[in-house]
Order: sequence, then structure tokens, then C-alpha cells
Amino acid sequence: MIEDNEDNLYLIKFILENNDYEVIEAREGITGVKLAIKEKPELILMDIQLPDINGLEATKRIRASEINDTIPIIALTSYAMPGDKEKALKAGCSGDIEKPIDPETVLSKIQEFFK
Repeated sequence: MIEDNEDNLYLIKFILENNDYEVIEAREGITGVKLAIKEKPELILMDIQLPDINGLEATKRIRASEINDTIPIIALTSYAMPGDKEKALKAGCSGDIEKPIDPETVLSKIQEFFK
């Protein structure tokens, strides 16, 4: 999970860990790219607004690595601007989860990518 917002990070990590998922976290895009390439997780949750490089650039870097398109990358964003969802998909994201995070549905949305 690449997310700089402590509240979102805590909430999603809490939900996933309580459902037997292991969470590797990064708070910056560059760190997240390095961890993704090193750890090769089953799924990447990518915040779009990050403090160093944005999530779109981080996604492009992961897609340009040996990981390529073998791991789903799910954009976490509020999509405040028209066309943001399309930009995330064009950058290489496999899907999206909209903010604010809904604890009732976030797990089911994440599990859809494991089917």
C-alpha cells in the first residue's frame, strides 16, 4: 500500500490485517516503487496524491519494471477532476477505489482483484 494519509493507511491496513492479509506500506511514491519491485506483492493499492512523485508516475515506473502488468495496481483517489479515472487507467492502474474509504465495502472491492 502506497499512501501518505495516515488515516487512510491505518483504516485500510486495519481492515486487511484483520482479514489475514499482510500489508507492506510506503508513504512516498519512490519508496513504494522500490518496495513493489523488491517484494512483488499480490496487489498494490496506490494513492494518486503523494508527496514526492505522484501515484500515476509511480504506477508507470512499476509497469516499466520487470513486474510489468503481472500485479494489479488499484488507484486510491477522490477523482476530484473530470478525467482522473481515465488518467489512472492510462497510467497502468487495473482499477480504482474511491475516497473517502468506505469500511463496509473496501474489502470486497479489493477481493474482486483476487478472483
